Amino acid sequence: MKSMIMVAAAFTFAAVLSSCGGSKKAADSSFGKEVSVPCNDDEFHSDAKFFRGTGNGISQDLSTAKSKARLDANTNLARSINTTIKSVSDRYVNERQIGENSEFEQKFEQMSREVVNQQLNNVEVACNKTMQTKDGKFQVFTALQVSKDEVLNNISNRISKDQKLQLDYDKMKFEQIFNEEMNKLESERP
Repeated sequence: MKSMIMVAAAFTFAAVLSSCGGSKKAADSSFGKEVSVPCNDDEFHSDAKFFRGTGNGISQDLSTAKSKARLDANTNLARSINTTIKSVSDRYVNERQIGENSEFEQKFEQMSREVVNQQLNNVEVACNKTMQTKDGKFQVFTALQVSKDEVLNNISNRISKDQKLQLDYDKMKFEQIFNEEMNKLESERP
């Protein structure tokens, strides 16, 4: 009797398992197959503490795949920092009455680009995964990050070295707007 119950339970379990597998395959065929991507933007997005950028590269040569992934991640990281800095500087200039708005904004944006370029040399790797495809190619996934405090400090240091920018610079106000923009980055993602 006990073995009959075990056989019935096993049969029921197998039927449930195969029906789940069958409906999943049907969903895969009509919508495509879902792929899990390591070190991706969902896991490693910019937030209130870090700017992050993700990238991947594929090549027959492992070194080339790594270089492509790093370049892609650097590009995405720079884009994230530049977009945020642009928003901060636009808001900052609009909220403050600065004598030469356009001159201040132009110098500030140029200085910000220099800071971003400098920051891309000081990034840390948040995630790095290497896979080998069935055809022997290497695919590398990378996520890079830089602290928002480091970016903010470098901007403040650069401004303090430029007497004209320093005249119109309110560090507390700029930092407040910068932190608000960083919080927005965090709230934009699940």
